[in-house]
Amino acid sequence: MFGKDLAGFIMGELNSSQMKKDAKFMEKAQKTLVKTDRLVQKFKLENKLNFYQRSQLANSFLWHLRDEGCPDEYARQLTEWLVMQMQ
Repeated sequence: MFGKDLAGFIMGELNSSQMKKDAKFMEKAQKTLVKTDRLVQKFKLENKLNFYQRSQLANSFLWHLRDEGCPDEYARQLTEWLVMQMQ
């Protein structure tokens, strides 16, 4: 559930800036990652996940990003970032 919500949040934040220049998109992406990091840290404090649960979260996150139209490479990078944040 959190993976799906997080992917929706990221795509909602970034969809408006994907059509703009790369510099604007990168700036918006950085701000979105800062906001997302706060959400992840709060989630980590409230939920202790084991390896299997973290894997499910990452998989859900990845597939919801793809379903929302995120390019595969960027979805993979965001998922790797999430996995690192969850450790």
